Amino acid sequence: MNSQEYIEVAIKIAPFTEENAEILTAEISELPFESFSNDDPYLRCYIQKDLYDPSVLKVLLSGLEGYGFDIGWSANLIPATNWNAVWESQFEPIVVDGKCTIKASFHEGLKKTRFNITIDPKMAFGTGHHQTTFMMCRALLNNEDSVRDKVVLDMGCGTAVLAILAAKMKASKVYGIDIDAVAAISAYDNARLNKVGTRIETCCGDASLLQRNTYDVILANINRNILLQDIPTYSLCLHKEGLLFVSGFYVEDMPMIIGMAQNSGLTYISHDSIDNWCCIKFQKN
Repeated sequence: MNSQEYIEVAIKIAPFTEENAEILTAEISELPFESFSNDDPYLRCYIQKDLYDPSVLKVLLSGLEGYGFDIGWSANLIPATNWNAVWESQFEPIVVDGKCTIKASFHEGLKKTRFNITIDPKMAFGTGHHQTTFMMCRALLNNEDSVRDKVVLDMGCGTAVLAILAAKMKASKVYGIDIDAVAAISAYDNARLNKVGTRIETCCGDASLLQRNTYDVILANINRNILLQDIPTYSLCLHKEGLLFVSGFYVEDMPMIIGMAQNSGLTYISHDSIDNWCCIKFQKN
């Protein structure tokens, strides 16, 4: 992201939890915000100055009563910033189980692993730093036979780390969908940067787009409420004995996620957890 004037909207959440921040992020993603960060008790949201309409934001936020938390907000102008320089100063390379390296283009001289992914996050999610992305990468690496020559969907693809890894693991076709237009564009660019663009198709939208295809593997690293809403759709679009990997929620949310999956024709296989974040593997009956 080049130099540009941005508005920072700081939304105070009471009580502040990661889940409440994720719910709020999902709602605000309907507007042209490009980036979000959690800074207890605030969710900080960033939008280009020319695209900011406080009246539209006010209407959206006023409609969030009933979610179980209170919000208050303020907006401030951020001077023109070289966002590339900001994330370059913060982004360290990540290695998943010694098999997959996630790095930026400016990282040089790193030891090669079996799978090497270079990304330009722009202002989208998915550098691999978050525990959920790390676990989803690990899940793919541990299920290589189920990915090779298969059709894979990365739902909520962000920067397309998971989609790119699936393509490098020789999936025959990978689809990436994200509700955030900036993320969808970033995913498209990163797929080509990693020379797997011919096998990855990205688009902007929600779970309604899934029904255009069927899949052998679905990856959904989103949040609990969106997963509970969309798991039935995931199941409908999975081939028999296909796999669903979900993350973006806490260990204590597992019973709800598993219950919804079982009601949707999916069988619990296993789960992983890091710092109370969870990743679950299901199989279509």
